Amino acid sequence: MITNEQNEKLRGWFAGRLPDDLFEELTDVTADREEITVIGRIAAPRLAEGAPAAERKAAVEARIQEFRDRTRETRMAVARDAEHRFRHKVSWGAVCDGERVLFTHVAAPVMTRLRQPERQVLDTLIAAGVARSRSDALAWCVRLVQRHTDDWLGELRESLEHVQRVRAQGPDAAPDPQETEDPSGDAP
Repeated sequence: MITNEQNEKLRGWFAGRLPDDLFEELTDVTADREEITVIGRIAAPRLAEGAPAAERKAAVEARIQEFRDRTRETRMAVARDAEHRFRHKVSWGAVCDGERVLFTHVAAPVMTRLRQPERQVLDTLIAAGVARSRSDALAWCVRLVQRHTDDWLGELRESLEHVQRVRAQGPDAAPDPQETEDPSGDAP
């Protein structure tokens, strides 16, 4: 798990490394064991006031695609630097007029063992047409839990960071160089 401080350093690196005109605003930089995801806000297309929803949706999709195509080489250069520095794949996305789109991302396999009651939940989602496979059904369940427990997960992450800080102060932590010096100033 990445700590808040590590995430702040990561976000700072990208804020400093990205060209100023790439995004209007860097909105999100997140990381896990497999990847770093970088998302920024881009300008919304200019439409007539009261434009129909279908027109707005098509314009936003086209703007995001145009951004993706136009910035590909720049994003690839930044990703190469970041992958070399942080040893993680870099994924990209954009937010335009409230629409968030990831256009590159890692889909990491996760192995799990489920008992029959849990498998039946997944199979019910498949039978109902909510998911195409058990893998899709499990991903759907994870997204549902994530959506409804953001506060709880945030508290859990904060608690884990506290545990990491306490562990770092434990007996296996590197000794403070000032504590190992001879108080008399004489070398051993």
